Amino acid sequence: MIERLNLEGLRYAQAVAETKSFSAAARAYGVTQPALSNGIAKLEERLGGKLFDRSPRGVTPTAFGARILPLIDSALVALGSVAAEAQRLTEPGEPKIRMGFSPLCSHLVARTFGVVRRRPGFRDLLVREALIHDLQQSLASGELDVILMPAVAPMPGYEHRVVDTDTVVVVGCGAGAPIELGEASREQILLVPVQCGLTMFIRRLFRSHDLPLRPYPGEVSSYRVLEQWAALGLGAALIPLAKLSSPGVPHRPLTDGGHEVRISFEAVWGVDSALGDELARLTRELASHK
Repeated sequence: MIERLNLEGLRYAQAVAETKSFSAAARAYGVTQPALSNGIAKLEERLGGKLFDRSPRGVTPTAFGARILPLIDSALVALGSVAAEAQRLTEPGEPKIRMGFSPLCSHLVARTFGVVRRRPGFRDLLVREALIHDLQQSLASGELDVILMPAVAPMPGYEHRVVDTDTVVVVGCGAGAPIELGEASREQILLVPVQCGLTMFIRRLFRSHDLPLRPYPGEVSSYRVLEQWAALGLGAALIPLAKLSSPGVPHRPLTDGGHEVRISFEAVWGVDSALGDELARLTRELASHK
C-alpha cells in the first residue's frame, strides 16, 4: 500500500486539514476543486479509510483522519528534508540564502534584495512565496533558511525578529477620518484564506478585544478582490496600507482608543542554523530600514 501512496494526494490532504476547506486548499495549490477532491478520494481508497467529514459548518477530520493526518505531516517534512539536503549538496556555486515569504509580506522582498545588494558580505537570495503553514514546514525541514510572515503564528524554539510594521486601514467604509475598532466590528468583514496571515491577525485582534467578528459567508481570493467586493458593498475589508492597490483607494485608518492599529511582520530562522550570524545581521539591517 505504501508504494501506491501519491505524494500529490498527501499534500492535498495536508492542505485541507490546515485550511479546513476543500476550495481554499485547491486555490492554494492552483488546481480545481474537483481535481483536489479526486486526489484525496484516491488517497482515502489506498489508505482504507475516510480522512474528512464535510458539513455545513465546514470540514473536520474523521477519527481515522485525526490519527493519520499528523503522520502525513511528519512524512512530508521528512521528504522535504531529503530534497533540501540533496539540493544543498549538489547545487553549484556559492550557496544562497533560501528565503520564504507569505503573500502578506511581498512588499518586503524588494527591500531585502536592496539590503543584500547594498551591503558586502551577504549571499544572494533565492526567494519563494507560500502560505504560512507551508513556510513553517519548509523551515522546519531545512528547505528554507529564513521566512518572513506576519507575527500571528508562533514558532517556539526559533529566532524571531520584527522587521516591519504597517498601519491597518478599513476599505468599504468611505474615506477620511479614522474608524474605531468597535465601530468597525459592526460591519460585515470580508476575509481571505486563513493561511495568508491576514485573517489570523483579524480574528486575533477581535478576540483580544472581546468583539464579535461578523465574517462575510464567502471567501475572497486576493487583496485586490477584497477592495472590489468592498466597493460593491458586500462588507468592509481590513488591509495593511502597503497592500492597497493604489493610494487612491478610499480607506480609513483603523484605531483602537485613538491609537493606530498596526500589523507586525517578522523574520524567523533556526536557532542552530549554519547561517545564524548572517541571518541575524541581514534581519537587523532589514529592520533598520522600516
